[in-house]
Amino acid sequence: MKLKLHVWRQAGPSVKGQFVTYETDASEHMSFLEMLDVVNEDLEERGVDPIAFDSDCREGICGTCGMVINGRPHGPWKRTTVCQLHMREYGDGDEIWIEPWRADGFPVQKDLFVDRSAFDRIVAAGGYISVRTGSAPDANAIPVVQVYAEKSMDAASCIGCGACVAACPNASAMLFTSAKAAHLNLLPQGQPERYGRVLDMILTMEAESFGTCTNHGACENACPKEIKIDVIALLNRDYMKALLKAG
Repeated sequence: MKLKLHVWRQAGPSVKGQFVTYETDASEHMSFLEMLDVVNEDLEERGVDPIAFDSDCREGICGTCGMVINGRPHGPWKRTTVCQLHMREYGDGDEIWIEPWRADGFPVQKDLFVDRSAFDRIVAAGGYISVRTGSAPDANAIPVVQVYAEKSMDAASCIGCGACVAACPNASAMLFTSAKAAHLNLLPQGQPERYGRVLDMILTMEAESFGTCTNHGACENACPKEIKIDVIALLNRDYMKALLKAG
């Protein structure tokens, strides 16, 4: 099938970008990224700089691929990353608009590739526990309430793709930050540093130029792992307790 692609091209962080139109043939059996690979092969053959975009595992688990497709992060399918989106979603003659995440916290480096290292700094601020290293403890050494274990695992499924930020009208990183805090704060091992963790992660998130959360819920809708905004409520409660404890 023939497609018309309108792709955001930007040579560098300080260069003004624009949409450039390409026409290509694609098989319905291709993934979206495979289709872009074909476009890039054609561009390279013509001596044109290929489209820069992130990808790694191409199995929907690493969170590396990230782009807005026709106004929706990761494209039209729910619970799906770009690498798992297939061209059977589209028909012959369709036009597709492809652009990078739009957020001050995710500055565009080139084309569809953005710098998401802000997420790494948020995790580094508190997404860990301080324990002695050594051999693995017995699985039953620390009892964990089943409901908290399940909620912790749900939060830990966050792959850090940034779709929540791209979908949020405020470019907030609250869903990501709260998920990374919740998967530790819900477990006994995370209790000693719980409130310090929350303060440090929120302060870092704010310093990274992400917007504030106003409970639109767009982040939950865009999340490929369906993380619920319940974790944001948990983070807000912990944040208020942390402020009281800090005095």
